Amino acid sequence: MRIEPISPSLLVEELADRVAALPRTSWARVAIDGAPPTRPEDLADALVDPLRLRGREVLRVSAGDFLRPASLRFEYGRDDPDVYYDGWLDESGLVREVLAPLEPGGTGRVLPSLWDSAADRATRASYVTLREGGVLLLDGALLLGRGLPFEHVVHLSMSRGALARRIDPEQEWTLPAYARYEAEAQPVQVADVVIRVDDPRHPALVEQRP
Repeated sequence: MRIEPISPSLLVEELADRVAALPRTSWARVAIDGAPPTRPEDLADALVDPLRLRGREVLRVSAGDFLRPASLRFEYGRDDPDVYYDGWLDESGLVREVLAPLEPGGTGRVLPSLWDSAADRATRASYVTLREGGVLLLDGALLLGRGLPFEHVVHLSMSRGALARRIDPEQEWTLPAYARYEAEAQPVQVADVVIRVDDPRHPALVEQRP
């Protein structure tokens, strides 16, 4: 394993080049995966304009808009890390409304958000159509190991110590879920691109092979 420091601006350009090079014969479903302190949504947002400049239509979606209702998420309490890991994300809704329509031969008709977890009600969002050859940028946490279909996965990696230091104190109860994720889903081994962000101001690309 080789770790190569890279500036945030060059990182965005590098990732945009890699994603833009994905085949245009169908849609490219790209996951930006990372725990909340890694700010996967910021990286996904930063990729939108560079990809459009490279001729790719882009749709931004957040997995946080596909959580289950509170009655299901909190059925066994509000701080159960195993339920957080296994039961918070509405996987079937995410697949049905976002990922399946972007399979080869799909319709391209996507619902960009399903559930407002703060208000605990449906978002009532309108469907949008992403033209074939377009790129879906989906940010979220704990996305791997669920069988979700992606063409390209970027994982933002943070050591356990850095994660413990940077996580919101009110979310410390989720730390066992992220430890379990590293052990079971092995995102560093599975992702197409791994970026170390122990200090988000100084990211580094993790190369698996010399």
